[in-house]
Amino acid sequence: MNYRTQMEAAKKGIITKEMLSVAAKEHIKEEKIRESVACGRVAIPANIKHKSLSPEGIGEGLRTKINVNLGISGDSIDYTREMEKVDLAIKFGVEAIMDLSNYGKTNTFRTQLISRSPAMIGTVPMYDAIGYLEKDLMDIKAADFLKVVEAHAEEGVDFMTIHAGINRRAVECFKRSKRLTNIVSRGGSLLFAWMEMTGNENPFYEYYDEFLEILREYDVTISLGDALRPGSINDSSDAGQLSELIELGNLTERAWERDVQVMVEGPGHMAINEIAANMTIQKRLCHGAPFYVLGPLVTDIAPGYDHITSAIGGAIAASSGADFLCYVTPAEHLRLPDLEDVKEGIVASKIAAHAADIAKGIPGAREIDNKMSDARRRIDWEEMFSYAIDGEKARAYFESAPPAERHTCSMCGKMCAMRTTNKILAGEKVEFCSENKQ
Repeated sequence: MNYRTQMEAAKKGIITKEMLSVAAKEHIKEEKIRESVACGRVAIPANIKHKSLSPEGIGEGLRTKINVNLGISGDSIDYTREMEKVDLAIKFGVEAIMDLSNYGKTNTFRTQLISRSPAMIGTVPMYDAIGYLEKDLMDIKAADFLKVVEAHAEEGVDFMTIHAGINRRAVECFKRSKRLTNIVSRGGSLLFAWMEMTGNENPFYEYYDEFLEILREYDVTISLGDALRPGSINDSSDAGQLSELIELGNLTERAWERDVQVMVEGPGHMAINEIAANMTIQKRLCHGAPFYVLGPLVTDIAPGYDHITSAIGGAIAASSGADFLCYVTPAEHLRLPDLEDVKEGIVASKIAAHAADIAKGIPGAREIDNKMSDARRRIDWEEMFSYAIDGEKARAYFESAPPAERHTCSMCGKMCAMRTTNKILAGEKVEFCSENKQ
């Protein structure tokens, strides 16, 4: 193998087995995938040590991908339950899982996750630093952060969120902006605290080239974290968010120069009327790199329903250029999600992603909708359940109030519009009274 990363191979004109896999899944020519990886508009996160991976492409012209966050915290230490969430995510076909565990020694769970998951695996090394190193935040050195990143790469992590853009310039801009919700990124807030307490520059920014060398060795995709993403619609599109985005654009080019694949992370909370413009600005400032968004949540007043506020924003964001949606569950802002929360978050995100793919004209995106509509016309329930994103729920709803006649549902009964029209077009009469007497 005369290349280290997917990007290096693509630049050399080599089509890797991962590119072939992505091309087949996306119904796109292999050469087109190679060209997109070479210029950075598509990333294929695929750590050379992740042997169970089913490669996926993220970026321009491809299906919108979904990420599921999970992991333990100090208030909820149950690895078995988190692995059940993994199994659920795989069952629903999500393309990525991020292990955000932030308590104790997390490598055992992460190693098991990587060994069994066909989905790409992501982490935020900053979360793991304190538990892994067993040091207080202020006592951690730049070399320690490098050590954690290398440990995650060695384990087989496919992409890592690195908050390299929150440097001293971005911090000063944040302080001047007088935000309503300040910094809501967990990793960003920890780095901000470290910088303020030590008086040092962000180590991920200061030693960026050293981090890139580690990522390049294992072909880990860097996901440039948005430490200053808005945590309320009041703070969206402010100077802090945009100043960091400018830094991320520069860091994107520096990574590409070293053949490290890049994704760029985005908001956050944002009013509907700002979303499309933000997608355009990000793509411009970050040179077309794949864009990974959390939401955005389009209102701040729906705790318990933020999978819906996120799906609204995610559909708009993806149809306007975002490539990768991080799911949000009903438990967002309230607690660690349980299994049902995870399911609700996955389904909401899949709806948003699919709706956006239809709007973007992604090849084949409409086909399953057309199949569903045809099955509805024929009133074939089993076929409808097979096409549904959550067929089990659809079946349970239908069977909870079964109709007297199978070729209807309990809402319309024999007045079903499909049934009525089918009968007339077949040359039959529609006679409700006489049918009821029989």
